[in-house]
Amino acid sequence: MEIQAERARRAREVEARRLATDGDEIRARCNTLAGFVRQAWRELEPSRPYIHGWHIDAICLHLEAITYGRYLQIGRSNRLLINVPPGTMKSLLVSVFWPAWEWGPAGRPATRYIATSYSETYAKRDSRRMRDLIGSEWYQSLWGQTVSLTRSGETSFANAATGFREGMPFASLTGGRGDRVIIDDPHSTETAESELDRERVTRIFRESVTTRLNDPEQSAIVVIMQRLHEQDVSGQAIALGLGYDHLMLPMEFEPSRRCVTALGWSDPRTTDGELLFPERFPRAVIDRDKIPLGSYAIAGQFQQRPAPREGGMFQRRWFPVWLAAPSCTKYVRKWDLAATAETQGRDPDWTVGLLMGTGPLAYFILDVVRFRGSAADVEASIINTASQDAANYGDVHIHLSQDPGQAGKSQVAYLTRALAGYVVSADPETGKKEVRAAPFASQAEAGNVVLVAGPWNEAFLSEVEVFPAGRHDDQVDAAAGAFDQLVRVPKHQFAFAR
Repeated sequence: MEIQAERARRAREVEARRLATDGDEIRARCNTLAGFVRQAWRELEPSRPYIHGWHIDAICLHLEAITYGRYLQIGRSNRLLINVPPGTMKSLLVSVFWPAWEWGPAGRPATRYIATSYSETYAKRDSRRMRDLIGSEWYQSLWGQTVSLTRSGETSFANAATGFREGMPFASLTGGRGDRVIIDDPHSTETAESELDRERVTRIFRESVTTRLNDPEQSAIVVIMQRLHEQDVSGQAIALGLGYDHLMLPMEFEPSRRCVTALGWSDPRTTDGELLFPERFPRAVIDRDKIPLGSYAIAGQFQQRPAPREGGMFQRRWFPVWLAAPSCTKYVRKWDLAATAETQGRDPDWTVGLLMGTGPLAYFILDVVRFRGSAADVEASIINTASQDAANYGDVHIHLSQDPGQAGKSQVAYLTRALAGYVVSADPETGKKEVRAAPFASQAEAGNVVLVAGPWNEAFLSEVEVFPAGRHDDQVDAAAGAFDQLVRVPKHQFAFAR
């Protein structure tokens, strides 16, 4: 033991002499965040070699833009959203190296951080990592004059310049304020598919994060995560236009989705499928890891696109578009009902009325009515559409979705009376949406479903290709319901009851 202690003492002395001699040179290398990462790596990972990738430079560039106020200079908010695959150093870069760099090399020791993750375990891990880095002999010998720890807890520590770092699970983001709020993976991969859990997390993001800033104008919010669902925290930040600069780095390059940020930076890759970090994740590793992940996880975690590129349960290429359809033997207009008007900051469901007919060659989707409105708007649209369908197609069966409970029954009864003279039916919809859509998906995959050209085509295709991962599924529900009526209801029941 004495021999080992003596060896350790001598090693520290050698390192101290080296730092005394090379200190200015090391500080110069740490002027940039990327340079600091290279120099500081061995203090946290002494047994693992540092592997650099261009994406590290890209992330560091955007974090430095916050540090030096470049976003504010170009009229943008200090808000940054970074979507990257797992295993690309995201937690170390944003939650550990960046704050340590700002305190020391960047000369901002008074900066205060609130750092969160979905897991308390990970919040504590990254807090310990930064604390260990700040307290290391290497760091203290270079920046100890301005950064000395006065409090050193597992999740909370502070320095003599009044800067601090508080780590906490995202669900507990209700106290404390900081100059930087760092959100590292607010969702768990195990619970992001749970609507209840996902909505709880996104509600905290919308309602609590901005209240944790010391200065609403100058302070920064940084979100770094992999995509897990269309309506995860990233999806909310994008859909609601919350002012985040979006740095999106898929594992495999997709030219049509090339990322260009507010700083003028763009993804440097040029070839479709070009890898993000081949130094660590070469092609053989990526192909191997895709097998157990499956298409949905690949789309979200690897590609930062929470639905497979080629489509989920449906693929866009399954739906040919014809200029017109032949005369059909049966028609159904299926209504998927909603009665919520669009309001600021909300993205409610749509009311959808989809007209499908069966002909000698295929099932034809002839028209889609899609809107948001009040209950009165819904009633008026259904009645007007019924009149137009009768004039254009003759006998059209109207089928209404029925929500469970007395309110749903009352709504259907009221609409049925309003549609006197037409054949109207309604069924409560039960079971999973994917199960209800499966028969329709089978026919689409077999090439038996055709769209008639219309302005609604793109909205329909955009929805079906992300189903069931997308935010909205009203058109899929309507299509599945119309198909079900066409295949199981006898033709004589489609005749007008006039």
